[in-house]
Amino acid sequence: MSTSSDIECFRIDESGYTGFDLLNLDQRFQGASAIAISDDDAARLIKQHLPRLQASELKYRTLSRRPANHQPLLALQRDVLSHFKAATYVCDKRFLLVLMFVDYAVEPFYYERGVDFYKDGQNYAMASLLTMAGPTIFGEAAFDAMLAAFQHAAKAKTPEALMALVDAVRATRWQELPEALGPLAKYAAPECLAAIATPGVNTDAALVVLQSLINRMEVMAEGAYRVEHDQSKNLLTYHELLQRFIDHEQNVEFRQTEIAFLKFPLKLTEVTQIDSKTSPAVQLADVMIGAAIEAANTMTGLKSGGLDPDALMSLYADNQFIHMVPSLDFEEQRRFRQGTQASELIDYFSANFAGPSKV
Repeated sequence: MSTSSDIECFRIDESGYTGFDLLNLDQRFQGASAIAISDDDAARLIKQHLPRLQASELKYRTLSRRPANHQPLLALQRDVLSHFKAATYVCDKRFLLVLMFVDYAVEPFYYERGVDFYKDGQNYAMASLLTMAGPTIFGEAAFDAMLAAFQHAAKAKTPEALMALVDAVRATRWQELPEALGPLAKYAAPECLAAIATPGVNTDAALVVLQSLINRMEVMAEGAYRVEHDQSKNLLTYHELLQRFIDHEQNVEFRQTEIAFLKFPLKLTEVTQIDSKTSPAVQLADVMIGAAIEAANTMTGLKSGGLDPDALMSLYADNQFIHMVPSLDFEEQRRFRQGTQASELIDYFSANFAGPSKV
């Protein structure tokens, strides 16, 4: 009988978590990394690439401030990505918020009228259009106020918050694209307001991030595996969700994209919190996600300095890096998401994993 120490272990870390607030100006991106590497191998790589490191714990944010560390950090990640199972997920939180708006404040209106709004990724196409052109179409200040009202309504769920959202939508130039904002602006669609008010529906991105990372770990793991992560406050939400994923024993499978499937029960059998100071492997996960978030900020012009983002991204194979960002290549989105079960998956996750724990 195998013990937990014999089972393949992925170390994970996150960055950019701001709870339900996806409009935080200082943290535009959120993500997580997973690496299947032992502490001994991680310590060896750290010593090889950063031999002068004096700190008791490897922290990407501290190391990246010194230009002299940039090439060693790139070389370190090249070794990890070339020789170990690893994956990183990054999402644009503003885009994710708009996507959630489409899922709950728009889609139910069309569903009631027999229209499959998720077919071939139409929801992603509309969310991309709104994210990239919404401020121009509807008015920048009014569009931002609408998004703020939406995330507040999803959290508060009071009649006052829901009507404040309707008022915020009506305050935009919604007539410019009534297909998107008309359900609330013109009709105050009760089916949309009911979806937003549903217990468990919220704008916390942790579930989205974990779902994507688990997809990759499930593919990379040959059999049963476990997860270790740091004891940080932000990771408490991730920890609870992981445990609920592990405990979910119903046999079900969903197709999300042409390359992503999610099947329960998971191969994941255990999740453990540890002190990152004692785990070089968890520290490497911090380096991976820290570098990826920094690259996203650099590439979008939000910050400067740090590692060369093009050099960093070139280290990743296609199946090692997952991103959720807006795209106006609608034909590519349609092909990528053709035949997906997005509607069924959203309903299933809302029923089984969203909201407070049932334990």
